[in-house]
Amino acid sequence: MVDNEPVAISHMTHETFAERMKRPAVILIPLASQEEQGPHAPMGDFMLTERLAEMSARAGDGLTAPVLPFGHAEFFRAIAGGIQLRAATFTAVLEDILTSFLDHGYEQLLIFNGHTTNAPLIDQVCRKLRREKGVLIPALNIWQSLPDGLWKTLYGDDAARARGHGGEPMTSVYMHLFPELVRTEAMRDPAPRGSVFGLPVGGVSATRFEGIPVQIPLDCTEVDPAGMLGGRASLASAENGQVICGHIVGHTARLMRHLAGFDPRNAVQPFEASVAGPSQGESHD
Repeated sequence: MVDNEPVAISHMTHETFAERMKRPAVILIPLASQEEQGPHAPMGDFMLTERLAEMSARAGDGLTAPVLPFGHAEFFRAIAGGIQLRAATFTAVLEDILTSFLDHGYEQLLIFNGHTTNAPLIDQVCRKLRREKGVLIPALNIWQSLPDGLWKTLYGDDAARARGHGGEPMTSVYMHLFPELVRTEAMRDPAPRGSVFGLPVGGVSATRFEGIPVQIPLDCTEVDPAGMLGGRASLASAENGQVICGHIVGHTARLMRHLAGFDPRNAVQPFEASVAGPSQGESHD
């Protein structure tokens, strides 16, 4: 790839795009959100996803579609300024985005998901398109792509405390990419959690009874008035953000180059016991 060659499809003419696609290229489909991130960080999470997608596309010799800036997370509706799509709206929009490429024969797509709550809906859409069009579309959750070893390296014994909505890793990434938008003076730890039905609040969708999870639909403000659902923003730093960005970009670029070598219509290979060994399958009980 030429250093000054555009990677964002939004920056290309349709002729430039068609010419670029004569060479193999995985196209990133960035999905994100506009939602609160505690009292210290801006609500435009999509800015992080957009920037990381462009960096990853350049490193992975691919392209990136424009970011979808709105996601699905009903529990964030309690705080003004966020924009939440209904599940039916999100799935319809995502399907339209993907088929806009599939209809022209561009099938090497990778969903670059910057909003974890989108994941079940992404799965629904990708399964539907596989049934209807025969194309496998993988999805990467960028904020869950950080290995435990990296958390330990960056935060040491505080790794578990650092992680969570309103805390890490996004606060550090904001401090690295958009430091002028972070209000460090407003950082605070999550508030003590209350109860629901006389049981301890465990998050926006769960409590426990006799140690067993019970699903309950709570708003984010019922977990924490300021939307701090976990993590410690005070443990964030621009230096950590740079490392986190480097990991996400490097990992995504390697995945893009790997996927570029496969046909999305014939990516599933027959099971070979001599190679695969004993099954370590998932449990869906």
